[in-house]
Amino acid sequence: MKVSEFDFDLPRELIAQYPLEKRDQARLMVIDRQKQAISHDIFANMEKYLPPGSCVVLNDSKVIPARLLGRREKTPGKVEVFLLKKLAHGDGRFYETLIRPLNRLNLNEKIQFNGGSLTVELIDIGKRIVRFNRKDVAAQLKKHGHMPLPPYLDRPAAEIDREVYQTVFAEKEGAVASPTAGLHFDEALLGKLEEKGIEIVYVTLHTSYGTFQSIMDEDFTRHQMMPEDFEITEQAAASINRALAEKRRIIACGTTSTRTLETVFSGTSSIGAVGGKTNLFIYPPYPFKVMSGLITNFHLPKSSLLLLVAAFLSGNEPEKGREKLMRVYNEAIAQGYHFYSYGDAMVIL
Repeated sequence: MKVSEFDFDLPRELIAQYPLEKRDQARLMVIDRQKQAISHDIFANMEKYLPPGSCVVLNDSKVIPARLLGRREKTPGKVEVFLLKKLAHGDGRFYETLIRPLNRLNLNEKIQFNGGSLTVELIDIGKRIVRFNRKDVAAQLKKHGHMPLPPYLDRPAAEIDREVYQTVFAEKEGAVASPTAGLHFDEALLGKLEEKGIEIVYVTLHTSYGTFQSIMDEDFTRHQMMPEDFEITEQAAASINRALAEKRRIIACGTTSTRTLETVFSGTSSIGAVGGKTNLFIYPPYPFKVMSGLITNFHLPKSSLLLLVAAFLSGNEPEKGREKLMRVYNEAIAQGYHFYSYGDAMVIL
C-alpha cells in the first residue's frame, strides 16, 4: 500500500474550529468490528458500549503553552518560537524549537518577549536550539506563552484554549499537542464509567508536534516518527497486568495511549514501572498485543494516526485495513461528523 491510498477529501466546514460548550456532547460513532456494523450516539453515552470490567487507558499528559510571540532584540522584526522539547543537558533553560522566520536570524541573536523580561538566545541554528535567560521557564510560559493549537485551526489561540485544549485529567506537563481523544471526557462521565465497574488507568506520553504531520514519503514504511517521552507508573502497570491476566478488555483512549501500551508490551506479557522514548509507528498490518478497543478522533489524511486506526480496524483481516477505514471515514463525512482536535469521536470495539 502507498500513503496516497490514505488520502481523502474533507469539506472545510467539517474541520472543527472551536470545542463544544460541553465536552461530552461530541458525536460518537460506534464501530463493531466483529459485526462490521456502524451506529451513532453521543460521547456522554460511552458507558453503554464498554463492558463492565473493561480497563480504559487514558493519557494524563498536560500541554504546555509552548508558543511564544516576540521580537528581535535589535530590529522590530516579529519572531515566533515554538518549543518542541526541553533538552536534558544544562540547567533547564535549553530547548529545541521551531522558529519563524529562522532564515533571518543570526547565531547568538536574542529574541525578546514581554518587553525584554524574558529572552531566548539562538545558540544553534541548524538544530534550532535556544537558551532562556532565566530558569523559571515553566512559570514564564504560563504568563507569556500561547497554547500550541494545530495549524488546521485557522485562528489564534484564545484564553479559553488554556482550559479546553487540556483534558480534565491532565497532570504531567510536557506535551506540545493535546491527546485529543481524551478531550471528550468530563468528571461526570469518568464517574459513570467507574460506577459501572470500568477501571480507569492513566499512562503518560508527551505528544510532540510531529505526531500530527502528514507522511511525505509515498512508501509510508520509510516514515520516521519523532521520539516521544512516555511513562507508566507501578500502579498503572499493576492495573494493566491484572486486566490482562483476568482477560478483561483493555480500551486505549487515543493513539498516544495505544502507542505507549504497544511499546511497553513488545516482547513481554507483563510490565513494571517503565519510562523512556518511543517512536513506534503502527500501520497495517500490525499484530496488536494488548488492546481490544480504541477511542479516537477523526484524523488528518495521510497521517500516522490515520494508519494506526486503519491497522486496528482491520482486525483479523489486515489486508482490508484501508477498505474498512475508508468505509468509516466516508460514513463520517456523509453524516457531517466534525474532524480533528476539537471534532467528534469514534469507539472501535
